[in-house]
Amino acid sequence: MPLLVAPALPAGSFAAQEQPHLPVRPALALRPWRDDDAPTVRVAFDCPAIQRWHVLRLDCDDEARAWTAQWAGRWRDETAASWAIVDADDRPLGQVGLRGLLLAEASAQVSYWLLPGARGRGIATAALATLTRWSFLQAGLHRLALEHSTANAASCRVATRAGFAVEGLLRGSVRHTDGWHDMHLHARLRTDAPI
Repeated sequence: MPLLVAPALPAGSFAAQEQPHLPVRPALALRPWRDDDAPTVRVAFDCPAIQRWHVLRLDCDDEARAWTAQWAGRWRDETAASWAIVDADDRPLGQVGLRGLLLAEASAQVSYWLLPGARGRGIATAALATLTRWSFLQAGLHRLALEHSTANAASCRVATRAGFAVEGLLRGSVRHTDGWHDMHLHARLRTDAPI
């Protein structure tokens, strides 16, 4: 019996289109990052919780602008994508994105973070669910995975609520500022039950 292999997404699948704006729920949407978002990004990466889990600090406005500016090129290069999670006034509340995008494998890793004032309202879960649906139904991806420290209970709740099952434990996999962390590996497939 021949082995059935899912077809690869052709190169240019992302680059041939504009990065979309995605409605999440009333008064909440995903949109590409802009230069004028840099002050919010700098505030975000000054947050101790975001620094702890993302191991990134932006020390000046120029670094924050470089962070926001990188995403247009990464979309065109088809290596990653990031969206600002914005409120009804188009103010960024956080980020959700695709990392390690592999069109030939139809797979990517997902990431997310929220500013402190946006936490605890289901925003990260709703944004992740929206990105997941778009990734499977419009972008044609087959597998989305995410990893988080086993010490990051909030990230685990978001992943689980968005339908990302825990697939395993990656021991001593990522070094954060306080040492090596075990990581939960979560994933969703296009063939999983819809959220």
